[in-house]
Amino acid sequence: MAATSRTANGHQAPPEVVAAVFHGVTLSDTMAVLVVEQVGGVPQVRWSNGRASSLLGFAPEDLDGLPAAQLFPTLAGAELRLLLRRERAVSMTLPVRCASGAHVDCAALATPVPGGRRWTLRLASTANETERALRATADAHERRFYTLTERSPVPTLLSEQGMRLAHVNDAFCALVGVQAEELLGTGWLSTVHPDDLDAVIEQAAVVLGGDAEGDEAEAQARLVRSDGTERTTVLRFSHLHTPGVGAGFVGTIEDITDRLAFETRLAHQAMHDPLTGLPNRTLLAEYVADRFRPGAGRLACIFLDLDNFKVVNDSLGHAAGDELLVELGRRLRATVRPGDLVARFGGDEFVVVCEDLSEDDAVRLAERIGESLRWPVALGGVELRPAASVGVTVQTAEHRAADELIRDCDIAMYQAKAAGKGRITVLDSDARAEARDKLRLVAELREAIELREITLMYQPIFSTEDGTAVAVEALARWRHPERGPIPPSTFVPLAEETGLVSGLGVLVLDETCRQLAAWDAELGMAAPARANVNVSALQLDGNLLGHVAAALRRHGLDPCRLSLELTESALMADPGAARQILLDLRDLGVQVSIDDFGTGYSSLAYLRHLPVDCLKVDRSFVAEMAAGHPEITSAVIALARSLGLCTVAEGVETHEQAEQLAALGATYLQGFGLAAPLTGADTAAWFAAQHAPDLETT
Repeated sequence: MAATSRTANGHQAPPEVVAAVFHGVTLSDTMAVLVVEQVGGVPQVRWSNGRASSLLGFAPEDLDGLPAAQLFPTLAGAELRLLLRRERAVSMTLPVRCASGAHVDCAALATPVPGGRRWTLRLASTANETERALRATADAHERRFYTLTERSPVPTLLSEQGMRLAHVNDAFCALVGVQAEELLGTGWLSTVHPDDLDAVIEQAAVVLGGDAEGDEAEAQARLVRSDGTERTTVLRFSHLHTPGVGAGFVGTIEDITDRLAFETRLAHQAMHDPLTGLPNRTLLAEYVADRFRPGAGRLACIFLDLDNFKVVNDSLGHAAGDELLVELGRRLRATVRPGDLVARFGGDEFVVVCEDLSEDDAVRLAERIGESLRWPVALGGVELRPAASVGVTVQTAEHRAADELIRDCDIAMYQAKAAGKGRITVLDSDARAEARDKLRLVAELREAIELREITLMYQPIFSTEDGTAVAVEALARWRHPERGPIPPSTFVPLAEETGLVSGLGVLVLDETCRQLAAWDAELGMAAPARANVNVSALQLDGNLLGHVAAALRRHGLDPCRLSLELTESALMADPGAARQILLDLRDLGVQVSIDDFGTGYSSLAYLRHLPVDCLKVDRSFVAEMAAGHPEITSAVIALARSLGLCTVAEGVETHEQAEQLAALGATYLQGFGLAAPLTGADTAAWFAAQHAPDLETT
């Protein structure tokens, strides 16, 4: 087989060069060279030059086939593998056994030959004491390095002087995919990415320039593996001083590639919707905030809400709904400009943000989006044509903050939906002012509830049997310090819409009970026997009973002093749940009335099973009766009588109406024609005056 070899730069050496090197090694009288080969699992000498024979006292034929372990008495058993490594060249100072049995101290350098079965072993006698001491020191450092790092999973470098490495461990070789001999000296620097090399050298130089063992520095750098792939690492350098050699360092390497990839995934998940992959509300807010310039920007926002999406979920299932959202997200990305942001705001809502877009262009883009959404999509064997209500807002000088732009866009979308769905609405200045005023009103209502600035008026309720006042209805009133009186028709729906109705209801309930207790203390038997309190449909839940019981207990009232008024639409929304709540209230001893009966949808079958005590005849029916159409009023009163319920006729304006209602069988009457709503103090005075004749008689 022809002799071949490769030079350090990887090029194949010509045969004549290989022959010249071999000839020189064979005849050298200064360098002892052995070739050791693994034969049957045992390292044996397979070739030696003349200098090796003279140094060890063996004839060449005696060395051939000699087990290498016999030459190195201090490397017993597996320790021989410390010298004969497959992946790196290893140097040691150790005694070598001669043919006479004597030991000679030698510096041994074992270099592996590609293939992993052969080593070139060079031996040099350590002649003088100084050299022996220095080599012993170096060997001590080397053995310490082996002991601490060789089997460590942490990639480690050792420099005894400057940037030149004396050792690297197997973990670093595995990390970069390069054998140790190619990394020694300054070879390790070739594995550092060129863009990161200056930072690594700078931090290593900081440590080398220090004068204390504790000096440390680190650099983040990419290491380029032999296969061209990159690993992101943190290199940490610590100062190391070797006596007689100089300043060096110990370097440890932490591979952070996987950790950075994981952190990147987490960051992406935190900023993106997991279903559609679109940016989420958090990233949307950051995106708009980064580009928002008060008074100077040209940002446009398009807010979309899918129409009738709940029908898709309810009829085809949530999986079909998710599939629809993914498809619409894809269509949105395909429709907008490359630089525009498409985000999923939540649920079935999407937002598109564009830069440098006029209002007309934004509307045209919204129209293109609407057209793309309406293309058919097949879900669960059903072909759908999705549609959306779209709100458009373009930044103006009135927008002072980024969140105002998104909020206005949201408002415009709700205006589009309220106008009939499938529409595009641009928020104008009047609508913006109205929306902002509504937001302020909500904040002021919240504050008014917290400060108990919502007051109550009380309208007397009269018995048709003897014309006396037997009860009152508590009516909430709000006098705004700047806006003046705000009617319940404004602030009650606002409280229901914004989640404030529970707090409002608890306030009214508590204040009514407090006032009843105060009237009892002031009027005694002349106090109203009962107070009616209106309850919103949103209060009809598991908390209502607890709120009522707590208010009664807090003010020491008997439950029969309280009557709760609920609309029939609230009761019919979920008759089963409503019935259980009403049963619990009846067990407590509280009366229940159905307010505005006959004005909404109701089921007489359910009505028969609901535990209610009274029906309130709506004022619109009383007005019709006054106009000569008493049929509905008469029917409601007759229905109540047949079910064993009492009735309260509202909106009584004249004595003639009162007489007619009494003739029809109404139990109680209420209206401005009989008594207007009064404050708590005025109610006390009014009831005291009504009972004055009784008091004088007694």
